[in-house]
Amino acid sequence: MEQLFPPLSSSYILSFQFSSWYPIFRTSSIKSTIIRPLSQKFLDYLNADRVFVPKGSENVPAESTLSDDEDDVNPDEEEEEQVFAFPELDEKIRAAIKDYGAVFPKLNFSAPKDASWILPASSPLKCTSPADVYLLLKSSDFITHDRSSSSVFAGCEQTEPYELELVLRKWYSVDRSRELRCFVRKNVLIGISQRDTNYYDYLNDTTTRSKIIDTVIEVWKTKIQPGWNAEPNYVFDLLLTRDLSRAHIVDFNPYAPHTDPLLFSYEELKDLLDINAASDETVSPRSPLPELRVIHSPSHPAASSKAPANQHNMVPFEALSLSNGRDIEEFKKIWQESIKESLQPEEEE
Repeated sequence: MEQLFPPLSSSYILSFQFSSWYPIFRTSSIKSTIIRPLSQKFLDYLNADRVFVPKGSENVPAESTLSDDEDDVNPDEEEEEQVFAFPELDEKIRAAIKDYGAVFPKLNFSAPKDASWILPASSPLKCTSPADVYLLLKSSDFITHDRSSSSVFAGCEQTEPYELELVLRKWYSVDRSRELRCFVRKNVLIGISQRDTNYYDYLNDTTTRSKIIDTVIEVWKTKIQPGWNAEPNYVFDLLLTRDLSRAHIVDFNPYAPHTDPLLFSYEELKDLLDINAASDETVSPRSPLPELRVIHSPSHPAASSKAPANQHNMVPFEALSLSNGRDIEEFKKIWQESIKESLQPEEEE
């Protein structure tokens, strides 16, 4: 009987960090720039309590005029912001933005999707300045996993050297209905899950479902299997093209408890693998694999309500002090004004 998860090792985990797989699959993936190594000071900035942008990272020219209200500035906070300045990193980020038009960031494994609310809703995660990148990273709980080797190698008996990296990917306006998560166990593609938890009627069309499965199998066999040299247990994310005939590789993830199985459970995935193995040992026809799961109706238990995704961690702790009983529109306006103020070295007269 197959176990739910394969044994974890630090070398296995590291095979899923962006810099490990992207050079192999770059022609089938989204254009990206990897920046490493990152300084200890940058890690200290990510671990600092307050949400603020480093000096010089914004696209607004610095003002030299002193404010009449400069006595209101907390000297400790002003000194902290002056300490965290990354001119070399700013230059690399601006170069990527110039090349790609706009970027969305991630670290070795995780993207700050839970902080997408902090930038305009019409273009979530779209960064056009280093300040945008820093704000997303500072406001995210998701990236906490990547900041220390203890969390990255949780469950592993041994650890290996770990180096933080910043990834800047070319920003696109993505149709989330075409995002898929695919599960491979023992080199068997056993499951495909819709990633976005909204109901899309067209995904329930029989012909469309068959086309999606065929495309995923084709991409897996011709693009992924020939290049994937890690252990035979992994999860990969795809973004299908508009006509559903091709796909871009978005990410790879460990086949491990901390990787979200979405519309499956890992128990169900194990059962699918067991059924496949049993069918190989008999004359009976093999069960159709992989199995595709989508949100089949608006009443599906996993379907999104009107509440925003990641609402439980979408507001940084210090922002709560600004809410003070205000409704969401008032709070949003005040929070955006506070962000704008953080981008200015001093208040204008």
